[in-house]
Amino acid sequence: MNFRQLRYFCEVAACGTLARAAERLHVAPTALSMQMAQLESSLGGALFDRSARPMVLTPLGHFFLPRAQALLRDGQRLEQESRELAAGRSGWLGIGFVRSLLNSRLPSALHAFRQAHPEVKLELVEMLSEHQPAQLRSGRIHLGLSRFALAPEPLADLRHTPLFEDPFVVALSAQHPLARRRRLAVADLDGLPLISYPKDPHSGFAQRVLAALLQAGAQPRVDHEAIEIHTALALVAAGLGYAIVGASVAERGQSDLVFLPIPALKTRTVVMAVTRADGDNPLVERMLALLQSTAPATDRRARTSEKLK
Repeated sequence: MNFRQLRYFCEVAACGTLARAAERLHVAPTALSMQMAQLESSLGGALFDRSARPMVLTPLGHFFLPRAQALLRDGQRLEQESRELAAGRSGWLGIGFVRSLLNSRLPSALHAFRQAHPEVKLELVEMLSEHQPAQLRSGRIHLGLSRFALAPEPLADLRHTPLFEDPFVVALSAQHPLARRRRLAVADLDGLPLISYPKDPHSGFAQRVLAALLQAGAQPRVDHEAIEIHTALALVAAGLGYAIVGASVAERGQSDLVFLPIPALKTRTVVMAVTRADGDNPLVERMLALLQSTAPATDRRARTSEKLK
């Protein structure tokens, strides 16, 4: 199966006859018929009911058509974008990021970058911090935006640029009895279920949060494990427990959540930009500069002001 066969198949499906499709494709009907036969042979079944006039799709043809059309669109887009990149008319910047940064500096930096470089294709890939080094080495991304509860060991082939430190805060449902407090003590968490995240065998973030709570004197009880932070916050909003998140998560705010500082919890997360040490990409440097200069928004609904300075 190849793109030529996909294109021919879609044209035959649109025209209903081989002769009409051959005319529109500017190919000989025999050549078109041969391509269709080869495609059907590779798939193991007939795509058209040739006894009908005009021809109609078989059940296999109905299944195959929308997927073939999608593949053709993707192929055409890939070819166009690659031609523009090769001709120097555009650039490409791949960014891997942890989801919590969607509530912090990332949207503002992306907006500023898009305004300055509308011709550059931005490819955003959500991934945990622990998965980003492999994607950087493979060239899948140029820049990783990571969050660490414990500073990572330096690696010779990667460069870590600190962006900001983020103290931990407690996320609670706005309807929770503790939601009216200005701050929490460790004892306030006793008996409350903890919603832990991310649930991923390669991530140590959840275990480091538990360790920080234990060090502060809390006795955390994990009742739910979420795959990612937005799921954890949705469970918090539903009143199923509390979560420990970076304070910057509160910057965009949610009416059904409150974010309260807990002074006894001294551990801070650090948000870092990770790049290849041997890289020399002006687009990466421009994005880094924007991430370093873009101040996080201040959400007046977040109850973290004086304790988070």
